[in-house]
Amino acid sequence: MRKPTLYQSLKAKKRSQSMVVGVTWYTEETWAQVKATAVDPDCFEASFAEWKAMAVAARRQFQRSGVMALEYKIVPEEFAAWCAANGQENNSTARAEYVSERLSAVHNPAS
Repeated sequence: MRKPTLYQSLKAKKRSQSMVVGVTWYTEETWAQVKATAVDPDCFEASFAEWKAMAVAARRQFQRSGVMALEYKIVPEEFAAWCAANGQENNSTARAEYVSERLSAVHNPAS
């Protein structure tokens, strides 16, 4: 297998740096509200402090690998309305999809 050229390496690095991921973010109050209405509360850490430590570490790991990690604070009422409008339950998949959709709307507004 051939080693990538410098150009290919730089192009790959630039591509990974332009990658953006959304990180679901909560306040202590919103974390408790979303967890209380989740169909998968076992997916949440035992406490807000544990969740925050995990989220900060995950965001840091993304950034270290060259991926831009953007926090998106969930507003429980808005998320519940989105779930209802999209036929979704409050589960980890829906939370991730919601954050991804909201960040896309903010960072790639329709012209």
